[in-house]
Amino acid sequence: MDNPEYREGLDDLASHYKSILTLLGEDVEREGLVKTPMRVAKAMQVLTRGYTQDPKKVLTDALFKEDYNQMVVVKDIDLFSLCEHHMLPFYGKAHVAYIPNGYITGLSKIARVVDIFSHRLQVQERLTQQIRECIEETLHPLGVMVVIEAKHMCMQMRGVEKQNSITVTSDFCGAFEQAKTRQEFMELVNSNSHKF
Repeated sequence: MDNPEYREGLDDLASHYKSILTLLGEDVEREGLVKTPMRVAKAMQVLTRGYTQDPKKVLTDALFKEDYNQMVVVKDIDLFSLCEHHMLPFYGKAHVAYIPNGYITGLSKIARVVDIFSHRLQVQERLTQQIRECIEETLHPLGVMVVIEAKHMCMQMRGVEKQNSITVTSDFCGAFEQAKTRQEFMELVNSNSHKF
């Protein structure tokens, strides 16, 4: 395989998707579908690339000693993932804060951690927890808080078919156990300061 974006098993995956299309009643030999199994196989490998990436290494690759010990917030991180129950997308925003304890990491690395965990089959609750745990265990900060707001296609396209519902999950530790600190974080997340 020339493209490092794709992993072992791509041809097998495409073969399975060909079988799936046939089982759905489609003619896999018609012009519009001939290349679809391989396209879907490649798309699924991209959408699940997080299995081959190490989020802790991403954080430690850009670790800097710094005495700053106030809240660092990276908000409105675009998030796209696949629900593990129906393999349909859910998408939204992640808001992440941590209070450094002698070390900071590159700001883009926080977004990369969100990206890595979201590019695995997920449930929103676990995704929220994994992001918090990764930052806590790697940076050993004074506290971490993660809030995710997302819409789930499994609720919009099937089942209850509720198009406007938003699921909000949060996880926090350390200094964020204090209501005052959580409130400060939420005020920063909900502020319009990002509209320059």
